[in-house]
Amino acid sequence: MIIVVGSINLDLIANVDRLPAPGETVRGSAFATAPGGKGANQALAAARAGAEVRMVGAVGKDSFAAEALALLTGKVDLSGIGESFASTGTALILVGADGENVIAVVPGANDSVLPGDIAKAQLKKGDVVLLQHEIPLQTVDATLEAARAAGAISVLNTAPFRPEASELLGKADYAVANETEFDLYGEALSLSGRDRPARMRDYAGKTGRAIVVTLGGDGVLAATPDTFLTVPALKITPVDTVGAGDTFCGYFGAGLSSGLPLEQALVRAAAAGSLACLKPGAQPAIPLAKDVDAALSAAG
Repeated sequence: MIIVVGSINLDLIANVDRLPAPGETVRGSAFATAPGGKGANQALAAARAGAEVRMVGAVGKDSFAAEALALLTGKVDLSGIGESFASTGTALILVGADGENVIAVVPGANDSVLPGDIAKAQLKKGDVVLLQHEIPLQTVDATLEAARAAGAISVLNTAPFRPEASELLGKADYAVANETEFDLYGEALSLSGRDRPARMRDYAGKTGRAIVVTLGGDGVLAATPDTFLTVPALKITPVDTVGAGDTFCGYFGAGLSSGLPLEQALVRAAAAGSLACLKPGAQPAIPLAKDVDAALSAAG
């Protein structure tokens, strides 16, 4: 079982020719809404990878709630979803013609996911727990402690970057960061080394845990106390990179849950993350397992 403790949002997405500079207004070409939130995205990705998934989180008592949960319904156990008087979380996303994006997140009900909600996770030995930084950090911390006590495997996606979260990374069995996030956390943790791989090795050596760093089109790096891995990404032309990291994390968690060796779990997750860049939106773009299988087969 994969347990996701995290955020649930409705994404409000506008397409623009180019991302605006501060203070600048640009004209949009299209608008859409789509279910999102890093926690919900990762839950759907894990489910589409073939895993059994339970989600712990919260939505508001508003019209956005049902739409935010639409793609999870029937695929993910939603018994751990609470209802808050705060609004359902939202993400306001601008997507440029080059596929890059800027995002503003309004947490809303996500801020009401508290340590007491961890009981809804029903953690047990062998579960894989996925976490992110879009819910209160006290809840992330408490879940990491509960996962270790239960004998579950914890995967902490360190996004969005929050400097006060730096001490949580070493509590996770696997911390997953993009290159920018890792460099920032590396400074906060005073990691040493002349380059990123050296700092990753320093992290693994100091914590005794694994660090995974995603590099976009350049693939993935991973360091454990015993090994260092480099995994390529699929060669694609991105349409929209929103949700690619969440797709990676969901598929990575599913790979670990199914017993794949670390390198194979990373290869599969990297391929899924690449495919997620070929369609607009976060959850709508998450590939099915058969699509990932076909892409890996075609790549040789």
